[in-house]
Amino acid sequence: MLQKVSGFIQSHSLCEPESKILAAVSGGIDSVVLCEVLHQLKYTFAIAHCNFGLRAEDAEADQLFAKKLAKKYEVPFFTENFDTRAFAAQEKLSTQMAARTLRYTWFEQVRQQEGYDYIATAHHSNDLTETILLHLTKGTGIAGLHGIPAKNGHIIRPMLTVTKDDIFDFVTEQRLIWREDTSNETTKYQRNKIRHEVIPVLKEINPNLEETMQHTAERVSQAEAIVHAYIDNLRQQSIKEAEDAVYLSLVPLQNATGLPVVLHELLRPFNFSYSVVLELVEALEGLSGKQFESPSHTLVKDRDQLVITSRNLSRFGSVTIAEGQTEVSEEHVQLTLRYVPASEYKLNTKPHVAALDAGLLKFPMKLRPWQEGDWFVPLGMNGKKKISDFLIDKKVPANLKAKTLVLVSDQSIAWIVGQRLDNRFKVTEKTEQVLEISLKRIS
Repeated sequence: MLQKVSGFIQSHSLCEPESKILAAVSGGIDSVVLCEVLHQLKYTFAIAHCNFGLRAEDAEADQLFAKKLAKKYEVPFFTENFDTRAFAAQEKLSTQMAARTLRYTWFEQVRQQEGYDYIATAHHSNDLTETILLHLTKGTGIAGLHGIPAKNGHIIRPMLTVTKDDIFDFVTEQRLIWREDTSNETTKYQRNKIRHEVIPVLKEINPNLEETMQHTAERVSQAEAIVHAYIDNLRQQSIKEAEDAVYLSLVPLQNATGLPVVLHELLRPFNFSYSVVLELVEALEGLSGKQFESPSHTLVKDRDQLVITSRNLSRFGSVTIAEGQTEVSEEHVQLTLRYVPASEYKLNTKPHVAALDAGLLKFPMKLRPWQEGDWFVPLGMNGKKKISDFLIDKKVPANLKAKTLVLVSDQSIAWIVGQRLDNRFKVTEKTEQVLEISLKRIS
């Protein structure tokens, strides 16, 4: 067992002998074995345990067991309690997906705060088989066919090469104690149904199912690397990241082989499903303005490009700015304010900087999203213009319109943030003090 895991770590370059590892420990047999393996291989590690609040007294007992395990190995112990059901309801996720999201987010926070190099999970060969079968059943792209990667960023899975039988043999040999999770036996969860009802039937056909699946996953991973090289080349040609959005040019994709698959891979970081991508492909020859949604992003077809924005950017609320305030931070936007005597001020004409006559402003000012009916007097003009018309004239895509902000003095709009100053508040020869406001978008 130890030799098998050690060889796997080396062959897949999972970590270095001196790496500091944060071990994800539930208290079950797999994570207990992970701790013992890390201990015997002389890695520096700590134990991190999540209490999801789903199993009442059993969850409390698991937490206490994990704490005692850390004491046994004389390693640091980190734990967190979550209200998983409330989070699942709020985010409209299954309980299992909610727990997964909470778990990995917290693990990464601990890893960064405490200075660990990697997060180790106790996934093994049987988990890989279950994952591939689950992905095949529910529908998957090429990424789903390699199951669980041995290394994914800071997450490593050193036991992916061993089977459940190997684990049982090891705990018997080492006389290890673990906590049994009764939820692993119920078939109300999809993974458990595959584990208890599907895999036994498949093993009648192929007794070496786990080994076969692992070899298949390795071949798929190598094929995926070839696909990624092709996709990465197109990504460099087509994607441009800006402060306000990500722009995907359609020109380099005109002769792409397998356009739906290519687009799905390019849009994967933004969580667009394959079915949505198929609708998008059908709309590419149509008029501009068609909008598509993923759980996290909005995409708009705008002539020969796709404009992608984070959905939560449009939920920006109203912020009050007091006189003398030097910084405003809210959601994904930060404004820096500085007052300068007009005689000393050197005009900055960049669109993310506004130079306003401080004497004409009335405080407190407000920073808010633009609204229908809003108007201003564009710099250099004397007449009014509706902001809706201004955004149309500038050909601003729909999802970028939604997050356009305005700076309001009393009832007048002084600045369409990052785009155009109002002529009524410009710096003139009569200006005594300038208020310079610089915009920075926070990704």
